[in-house]
Amino acid sequence: MTADHSQDTPKGTRDRILDAALDIFSRKGYHSTRLDEIVEEAHVSKGSIYFHFPNKEKLFLALVDQFADLLERRVTEAIQNEAQGMDRVRVALVTVLETFGRYRRPAKILLVQAVGLGTAFEKKRLAVNERFAMLIKAYLDEAVAVGDIAPGDTEVIAHAWMGAIYNIVIQWVYTGEPTPDRILSTLLPLLLRSVGYDEQEAA
Repeated sequence: MTADHSQDTPKGTRDRILDAALDIFSRKGYHSTRLDEIVEEAHVSKGSIYFHFPNKEKLFLALVDQFADLLERRVTEAIQNEAQGMDRVRVALVTVLETFGRYRRPAKILLVQAVGLGTAFEKKRLAVNERFAMLIKAYLDEAVAVGDIAPGDTEVIAHAWMGAIYNIVIQWVYTGEPTPDRILSTLLPLLLRSVGYDEQEAA
């Protein structure tokens, strides 16, 4: 039985389109997905899709933004009760890795399918990387300010950390290995030690 969506708000319709697009993009890939399939999956008219998203590219980019927003919101919520310093850095890293682990399908879209799909996609991917590198940089700067770690080029460090996270998570998205638990238990201490911070000594 088809659900009655006649009372949907514009946001409700947009969200259903994004949910349907996420499902189909993650199963079939960007190039093999047709808008008609998303129309059928979302139970909307093609006009509704074009009202919210002028084309398939804009719809795909909106999915990338949606996942990036989710990731940043999870980090912000997780660190709000932590004192400034390396506790925030550690919790932010744990939250990023756990979120990727919990949302494998959107992670696959963000990290895999956006690669090699043209200039617009590459710009979006770089913008998302920059967004989270600057978030990490801000927490590192706080840690320097409170004396948890020595001063350093926190911008370069943040980008290096993003590169490490990106490469290990993309391997997991492709193959299922290493598992999120292994990534967390190995990568987190490695990143923290790279700025001279040892969790065990701090404890």
